[in-house]
Amino acid sequence: MTDSTLSDLPEDPTEIRETDFYKMEYVHSFVEKWDELIDWERRAASEGTFFIEKLKEYGAQRVLDVATGTGFHSVQLLKAGFDVTSVDGSPYMLYKAFENAKRHGFVLRTIHADWRWLNRNVYGTFDAVICLANSFTHLFSERDRRKSLAEYYATLDHDGILILDQRNYDSILDDGFSSKHIYYYCGEDVKAEPEYVDEGLARFRYEFPDQSVHHLNMFPLRKDYTRRLMHEVGFQRIETYGDFEETYRDKDPDFFVHVAEKQYKKEGE
Repeated sequence: MTDSTLSDLPEDPTEIRETDFYKMEYVHSFVEKWDELIDWERRAASEGTFFIEKLKEYGAQRVLDVATGTGFHSVQLLKAGFDVTSVDGSPYMLYKAFENAKRHGFVLRTIHADWRWLNRNVYGTFDAVICLANSFTHLFSERDRRKSLAEYYATLDHDGILILDQRNYDSILDDGFSSKHIYYYCGEDVKAEPEYVDEGLARFRYEFPDQSVHHLNMFPLRKDYTRRLMHEVGFQRIETYGDFEETYRDKDPDFFVHVAEKQYKKEGE
């Protein structure tokens, strides 16, 4: 797919509320700039060892990164000694992730797959599934969200965990957009902010130092809705953190991180 494909879009891009649209949005030129948006060093400093410690807490070793993007979290986990398999729906992202991992001294095990049919392409089970970088919000229908969560659930061992994050869309929808710009999108001189928001769409605009502009259409997931879906799919216990902190006021965090347990425990255990 070429960047010119985007010229075929409707006049009003806020009309596009489809899961598969991300395949058109992640054009080669945008993916090439993605690491400017993230800034690996600053992002690593802001996250600290949160994900590594959570995975160790649950005894996880085999990790499936289902939204690897350009490979940031996969590489961090490989450095920490985890056995990682990296998945993405964008071939451009997978290529970039493989190259990034190679520069850090790793050969990334990559799989091109759609979450809704994850187990067609991913074999075996894992101790943990991670779906990070606000990626789950690319799913626009509840059917797609339930199907994807069910695929994650089926991919996990009986005592496995899912770690899934999202923007604090509650705050954006109810109070307007604000950002501390210290988590996730840490690149200097890169602007990432919503251009349009309603209960069914958050259209984000990304502007880079060379004046190039890209957009992503995402579904504004509310925190409690995400937690409810995870429970209904079968996850037993869910802890939600705000900007990696256990205690927070709902309006304050830029991002929420959900840690969901698959294992069934009797009351009192």
